Amino acid sequence: MTPTFSHGSLRLYLLSLLAERPRHGYELIQALSERFGGTYSPSAGTIYPRLAKLEEEGLVSKTAGERKTVYEITDAGRAELAARADDLRDIESELTDSVRRLADQVRTGVTEAMKSLRADLASAARQAVPDMGKTHAEPKPAADSNRSLREADMVLNEFRQQLRADLRKQAYRASLPEDTVPELRRQLDAVRASILASLA
Repeated sequence: MTPTFSHGSLRLYLLSLLAERPRHGYELIQALSERFGGTYSPSAGTIYPRLAKLEEEGLVSKTAGERKTVYEITDAGRAELAARADDLRDIESELTDSVRRLADQVRTGVTEAMKSLRADLASAARQAVPDMGKTHAEPKPAADSNRSLREADMVLNEFRQQLRADLRKQAYRASLPEDTVPELRRQLDAVRASILASLA
């Protein structure tokens, strides 16, 4: 899920970013990505046509430097921003909700993946305990299996807590890619398969 701007909303949000300070196009793209935890990163093909339109309307001006063109809000742009302050607050609220829902999805994905891995480890540990009435060359005592399972639980819990902290830190720094959850699931599936293969 990616936060998206409704018609005219991105135009208004660009004005709000330029009201903070003059910026060039790449800085605007970065600012948008940072504001929304990396869940929305518009392309240059999205940003520059809107900047050109804002310039045509007299809401921004641009200064061409040696390597970059810097955009700055005009008095007319500030007037429009002030007149649409309520609309801007609504945009901020909607996009904050979108980012929050994405973070919830990431947490849910991690939790479900860890539950599945924990269940598989528990099942494998039970299978490693000799069945009653069957003869095994070197039976593994149930106490050892239970201790290993408890240790595995501790490792999984520590991993889950650390990963959650890392993901939150990355999201706060606006560098959490959209493919984080699919990649997490892929790698956890690989770890699970590897562990189960070693127990077979």
